[in-house]
Amino acid sequence: MEPHLSRHDNVITLDLGDGENCFNPTSINRIGAAIDEVASIAATDEKVGLVTTGTGKFFSNGIDLEWMFGEAAQQDQEAVALSLTAMLGVWAQVMSLPIPTVAAVNGHAFAGGAMFALVHDHVLMRADRGFWCVNEVLLKLPLAPGMQAIIEARLPAPTARRAILTAHRFNGPEAIAGSIADEIHNTDDLRPRAIELARSLLPTASPALGRLKEDLYAGTLAMLREGTVPGL
Repeated sequence: MEPHLSRHDNVITLDLGDGENCFNPTSINRIGAAIDEVASIAATDEKVGLVTTGTGKFFSNGIDLEWMFGEAAQQDQEAVALSLTAMLGVWAQVMSLPIPTVAAVNGHAFAGGAMFALVHDHVLMRADRGFWCVNEVLLKLPLAPGMQAIIEARLPAPTARRAILTAHRFNGPEAIAGSIADEIHNTDDLRPRAIELARSLLPTASPALGRLKEDLYAGTLAMLREGTVPGL
């Protein structure tokens, strides 16, 4: 299943899909197009909210490493860099939307998937299954400046340090304790609660909300929009 949008009254749901939902040129373009559509709706109908989730075992397993380190990509590193820069741009767009946004983390959120969850205003996770994990240290990969900035802006220093330096897999209760997630729910209640939360925050939707996010995350958004990708 491809990323797709659906609507529940004034709440738009972006379902990333039912696979590992990794970031590669195809998925980045599709998610970017979906977020562009959300932004267009928000520009004409301010009182909407966004819930991003997945279907199945994964919320997102991060960057597609088979693509990133595959033979074709190795022969065209410029194309890889452009795709990753576009991904960071999509994250910046989500982080600055002038509407309330909620990530309903239905399963594993690893590496880039973990950071993508954090660019939403609020994060809800499953209580029983699924881990949030920044595992670049195990992959022997550096974080792009924008990725580092997301973690620093959204998480307390002890949680950020543990996440980055140990690749700890945070389950739902640990994510609450570390201020990664705002709420945890069972699988049946997760998406409905995320929609309910987004709906309750509809009065905040306005250009002013976008401005407040721009100010709150000014440094992070600047780094994401710059799109620097280390080593490429």
